[in-house]
Amino acid sequence: QVQLVESGGGLVQAGGSLRLSCAASGRTFSGYAMGWFRQVPGKEREFVATINWTNGKTYYADSVKGRFTISRDNAKNTVYLQINSLKPEDTAVYYCAARLITNSVWASWGQGTQVTVSS
Repeated sequence: QVQLVESGGGLVQAGGSLRLSCAASGRTFSGYAMGWFRQVPGKEREFVATINWTNGKTYYADSVKGRFTISRDNAKNTVYLQINSLKPEDTAVYYCAARLITNSVWASWGQGTQVTVSS
């Protein structure tokens, strides 16, 4: 199982930007898809974005298209979520997840990082 640690969350004003990081210390993401999800109290976990580590293909939820960018740094074994034009409704705990390319199950999860957007 891949160990994932999120960081970069915080309190930001609406319209601001934030970059979240997800690191797998001492591990490689080769053969994996990496994803970002978010969750607010009382709601189900929501898909945000995913990236195929090998080929870099990305996919985004409609709610974040044009504002969020997922990327990875091969040398650092880190996946990022750049969030621009933050809105109060982006407030959530953001989780990093990983799955094998050959699997459909998100098997590894980080503990989350809180993003709070003030109006």
